[in-house]
Amino acid sequence: MTESSFRTVFGSLDSYSKGGIEITSGDARNYVFSNVFEVASSSEPYEKVVVGKNLEYVIEVLRTEGQSQWFACAHDEFVILMDGEVRIDFIKLDTPPSGSTGTVPAGAQPGGRAMGYVVLRRGHQALLPAGCAYRFTAQKAGVALVQTMLGALSVQKWADICLH
Repeated sequence: MTESSFRTVFGSLDSYSKGGIEITSGDARNYVFSNVFEVASSSEPYEKVVVGKNLEYVIEVLRTEGQSQWFACAHDEFVILMDGEVRIDFIKLDTPPSGSTGTVPAGAQPGGRAMGYVVLRRGHQALLPAGCAYRFTAQKAGVALVQTMLGALSVQKWADICLH
């Protein structure tokens, strides 16, 4: 039995390493690997870049910087902030989206009742509830992961972001 020591290193948009993957079982051609900070560093603010996929479900990386457009979804989504600080404003929509999967644009000023906001810092999580519009605001660049379903705003650029 060999003894291994592991050191946890927390990355950030300003300080990350490429990383790698060690295949313990199977064929390396069946795996991909990307670094969420690297993906965010080359993304446009609030571009929803898919970094993980399981059937119709995806994990998207967002570069949080400035103010996003209003987004909405017909199903619950989930966000975790990996770096930085972001405010999320919510509106309970008068006419929620239906019949679509993934995130959709909610318009310049969605109709509905303001529900308040949350402020997330590194490691904080929030629910992005179905039937609500939400908008991100960040004073400086950060990184968020959003769990959702594949949709029209999901950007898949696997060849650009993955090691094979």
